[in-house]
Amino acid sequence: MNDAQLLRYSRHILLDEIGIEGQQKLLDAHALVIGAGGLGSPAAMYLASAGVGHLTLVDNDDVDLTNLQRQIAHTTERVGQPKAESARLTLQQINPEIAITALVERVDDARLAELVAAADVVLDCTDNFATRHAVNRACVAAHTPLVSGAVIRFDGQISVFDPRSGAQPCYSCLFPQDQKFEDVACSTMGVFAPLVGVVGAMQAAEALKLLMGVGGSLAGRLMMLDGLYMEWTSIAVGRNDACPVCAAQSR
Repeated sequence: MNDAQLLRYSRHILLDEIGIEGQQKLLDAHALVIGAGGLGSPAAMYLASAGVGHLTLVDNDDVDLTNLQRQIAHTTERVGQPKAESARLTLQQINPEIAITALVERVDDARLAELVAAADVVLDCTDNFATRHAVNRACVAAHTPLVSGAVIRFDGQISVFDPRSGAQPCYSCLFPQDQKFEDVACSTMGVFAPLVGVVGAMQAAEALKLLMGVGGSLAGRLMMLDGLYMEWTSIAVGRNDACPVCAAQSR
């Protein structure tokens, strides 16, 4: 690190658990953020400010006026622009020293496999079960840790699915992909704006810890937040030995 970087990241470096070695790990890391909306905005902004050296943002949507109530990476002037490009501009203003790749595309399984294999950690900031399961399958296949978040109305949840040890559950262990779960959209159900900031920032925190190898992650636990009364609930998530996604990977 040069003198400017030592100054920029000095508050991290002062932490015994991080220090220069941990900060260097962040600078050398590559994080994949899928979704540049309510969750992806704060998550990516904290990853950028913390100095993750390469961020890849994936989103095929454009900025809409209704997004601006909670998707803080975007501005009024960017309504109509691709979210990935809008977020890239914001992140470059926060930290011009890092590399940011903005992909305006809807990724299929093959493309996901390619992107996940190139990343050190994946943040799922999407809003539908089909995409979440596709991301989970790619992460299990590549043995890449996944930080998953979700928010609707006043409710939020976050967990980590880390396939590297072969002992932790994957997303499909918690929400089996062969079961029918109804997708609920914020366009019809609504969403409390600060809640996506809370969960998105926690996704960034979990990703940073995974990249540096400090502390303990949420692997094996699901944290659920009732934002109306600001109450957290933590439940243990067990691994399904018959899971069609991850069971074969550990054999």
